[in-house]
Amino acid sequence: MIYMDHAATTPPREEALQMYVEVSKNFFGNSSSLHDMGTQANQLLENCRNQLGNLLHAEKDGIYFTSGGSESNVLALQSLIEANNHKGNHLITTRIEHSSILHFFARMETFGYEVTYLPVDSNGLIDLEELKEAIREETILASIQHGNGEIGTIQPIKAIGSLLHAQGVLFHSDCVQTFCKQPLALADLPIDSISVSSHKVYGPKGVGAVYINPSVPFRALLPDTTHEKGFRPGTVNVPGIAAFVTAAELLHEEMTANQERYKQLRSAFIELLSDKSSNVVIEGGAREHLPHILGVRFPGIQGQYVMLECNRNGLAISTGSACSSGQQDPSKTIKAIGRTDEQALEFIRFSFGRETTKAEITEAARILNTLLAKFFITQ
Repeated sequence: MIYMDHAATTPPREEALQMYVEVSKNFFGNSSSLHDMGTQANQLLENCRNQLGNLLHAEKDGIYFTSGGSESNVLALQSLIEANNHKGNHLITTRIEHSSILHFFARMETFGYEVTYLPVDSNGLIDLEELKEAIREETILASIQHGNGEIGTIQPIKAIGSLLHAQGVLFHSDCVQTFCKQPLALADLPIDSISVSSHKVYGPKGVGAVYINPSVPFRALLPDTTHEKGFRPGTVNVPGIAAFVTAAELLHEEMTANQERYKQLRSAFIELLSDKSSNVVIEGGAREHLPHILGVRFPGIQGQYVMLECNRNGLAISTGSACSSGQQDPSKTIKAIGRTDEQALEFIRFSFGRETTKAEITEAARILNTLLAKFFITQ
């Protein structure tokens, strides 16, 4: 099977698996326990916090480990909003956020909060003037993703953060798709919180992290929680965290080389597809985009059909975000960039990984071109 769904999840790398086993065997104590085994586990946990802080160029005291990107988004947003709701009841986000964020804001509306959902252009970018106009005196926070997981658009988070901070508005950014794939130095960014996830960077599933600037007040979701300095309840997954940080450090070292390789693979793949068929539409043409993500449509063919046929022929791709794949509704991202319901249902996504080869790109293009030829002959 050729795997081209790395934006959904990545295979854990061997170094991360080895770390998980080693820590599970030798540091199995509860990191909150006061005996020596607990102390050793806690020391390892704090080393991991420091290492992740170094990767993000952020203060380690602002890092809280979680169960993944979705929980990171929800806890960060809830904690920041509750601590700052004296300011008002207005929130800002976009139409193309991850489902965890969109569902969170929909829930907040049932509690009396007003939410402005910013539109995006045909490339998936927000308009900074529209963001500025959306800010009110009672605006608490804006949540705008760094990189889109379906079409790969990268938002200008430095400019966004500067605009928001100038108006006294908190800024959260979902960085799950960009962590260790794009430069992310929080010390140089006007940003209050971010979310990252382990299984997007070749670590184990069920692990993630939040960074909240230590100067920004937050209120824990559950009062009197003791784990992770009161940020979340539950025994801390030290083996998973150690494996996550191991994988992240290795991928961060490879980032520049991977970026260049993904650009070459993406260009080659587009050329191979376009060479055989003019019936290919590339979605998300923003100048700044994630090179490992390629969103396309084959007009007249539903994406689910293409995905299933590719699967039958040994090629794993997706029809968009894995967190929404069980739903038959058109992609919210593709509709937000101006496509019809019918066009949004045609969408499929290819996403490359560190082990993707040129030979796999060539074979994937052959499978798709054969599929397209058969489909249009029978029509």
